[in-house]
Amino acid sequence: METRFRTLTARLWLATVADEGMSTAEYAIGTIAAAAFGAVLYTVVTGDSIVGALTRIIDKALNTSV
Repeated sequence: METRFRTLTARLWLATVADEGMSTAEYAIGTIAAAAFGAVLYTVVTGDSIVGALTRIIDKALNTSV
């Protein structure tokens, strides 16, 4: 039983420490995820409600007449 525990501990330690970097597939998935996040963010920011809210904030800041 103790040997199994040591073997499992050693394997877990090696799995967490022995990292040689990302492979090409991981880079591809990361790039796709970043592009998808950018597309979603662009869609949200260019939506009518966000553009209208930003326009009102800018107008209010520029029209500070007392």
